[in-house]
Amino acid sequence: MKIAVIGAGAMGSIYGGRLSQKNDVFMIDKIENVVNTINQDGITLVENGEDHVFHPKAGTSSEGLGEMDLIILFVKALWSKAALEENKALIGPNTYVMTLQNGSGHEDILKEFCPLSHIVIGTTEDNGAILGAGKIRHGGVGKTNIGMLTDDTEGFLNRLKATLDEAGFKALIHDNIQQLIWDKLFTNISLSAVTGILGVKMGFIAGNEHAWNMTKQLVSEAMEVAHAMGLSFDEKEMLERIHKTSEANPEGETSIYADLKNGRRTEVDTISGSVVRAAKKYNVAVPTHTFLVEMVHAMEGRN
Repeated sequence: MKIAVIGAGAMGSIYGGRLSQKNDVFMIDKIENVVNTINQDGITLVENGEDHVFHPKAGTSSEGLGEMDLIILFVKALWSKAALEENKALIGPNTYVMTLQNGSGHEDILKEFCPLSHIVIGTTEDNGAILGAGKIRHGGVGKTNIGMLTDDTEGFLNRLKATLDEAGFKALIHDNIQQLIWDKLFTNISLSAVTGILGVKMGFIAGNEHAWNMTKQLVSEAMEVAHAMGLSFDEKEMLERIHKTSEANPEGETSIYADLKNGRRTEVDTISGSVVRAAKKYNVAVPTHTFLVEMVHAMEGRN
């Protein structure tokens, strides 16, 4: 396949590097030092203590690359629209766009650039950390879950699965990918959102009555939206899981907490904001989520 990976951070480098073994891969990133390192020395993935070097092409611009078979979006979700706008020349009538980004509702942005039938959404259990320009520690390895929101009339998912498997990933195709995405989303709309506005670490939520009451309200509202979407979750089981996650990670720092702490913009619009957008579609009231989204954006504005 001819593949463009937009965003050469930890996850983009893991996927772009491994996929470059058998595919024509182009890494696109704004950081010149990263791009130059990839072109000169390749991408180094540190896996189980060993260095593995891969050699995709890289550039700060996609000018002249032509249309792709697949675009994988690995920028922070709040930059998705700008990234696709800058690189829309890569998208042709046969191009598929895939997101494995955190949160949900990414298709609302992606469908501005390609048909819904050419959008692949999913989650990844792989994780990585940047050690330096072009050097990534590839830590936890797990499944890459993929699916579509329309019928896969062209059989692209099977082709994509084969490509990912050949690169060393464990790809699974899901008929109801939204069920999986929302299953992961519940942890983010509770722990990440609440730790963010309170400025606390994960363990605080399970140990504080008022923080936990807020978390329960957020889960209850999101559960009503999920059920309206036709998804199946048990509220009691979900709350037990979230409570255990909080207890097991007392010093854990969530993404919204870390971003607000460091004066950065957050991905709240694809986390709690995705619940608000879905709620509007299904005429469900989510006042706590609505307030929380505004609260996080107000906190972003302090800097």
